[in-house]
Amino acid sequence: MRKLISLILLVIIAGGIVLSLKEIPFGISKIKIGDYYIKKGIEETGATNIVTSVVVSYRGFDTLGEITILFTAAIGLSAVLGTYRKRKAGEKVEPPSFIVKTGCRFLFPILLLVGAYIFIHGHLTPGGGFQGGAIIASAFLLMYLGCEGKRINENTSIVVEVLGALTFIVLGIIGLTIGKDFLFNFLPKGEPNTLLSAGIIPVIYIAIGFKVGSELAGIIDHLIEKNQ
Repeated sequence: MRKLISLILLVIIAGGIVLSLKEIPFGISKIKIGDYYIKKGIEETGATNIVTSVVVSYRGFDTLGEITILFTAAIGLSAVLGTYRKRKAGEKVEPPSFIVKTGCRFLFPILLLVGAYIFIHGHLTPGGGFQGGAIIASAFLLMYLGCEGKRINENTSIVVEVLGALTFIVLGIIGLTIGKDFLFNFLPKGEPNTLLSAGIIPVIYIAIGFKVGSELAGIIDHLIEKNQ
């Protein structure tokens, strides 16, 4: 039975790949979707990173779904960990080594800076909100591993996470109202290859970066807390 289900899933995936590679009707002529994005992406979105224009503009609903999945996973993990017991009193945790302690002190602010740089420049260079947010979360993981007694402020983390999600949704609704498309790029696109360009895309990536970073940091916090 498992082999049959696996075979069916492989057929479905293979069919989707084949259909995505075929030429499909787009307007009057038939062109490949990838060609359209490459030729029109910068003109329509102002983002020189074409992957960015696809992720947070052309298929913004998909990105909303990805954020929702991450949010659901965080809630599910919190619910599961809520049934686990904490470490018994008297049980000691092995202290971090000198190398880990030193790495925490020096690398923590650098990781925060790199993560912020990546999602702020997501419309110009490879990267974006998810990547930058993951790097920020790794900084907090290092903090838990090497900086004894340090923890994130849970209330602040929740506020940042909610504000990031609300910013994304509000921008999407405004675009839907103004341009009849979710996440319609209603701000001036500026000059390509400059920081202040691509309209709402940099704002979206900043919101996603803070949301993903705070959400993943919260997950790490819950995992660490259940072992203390």
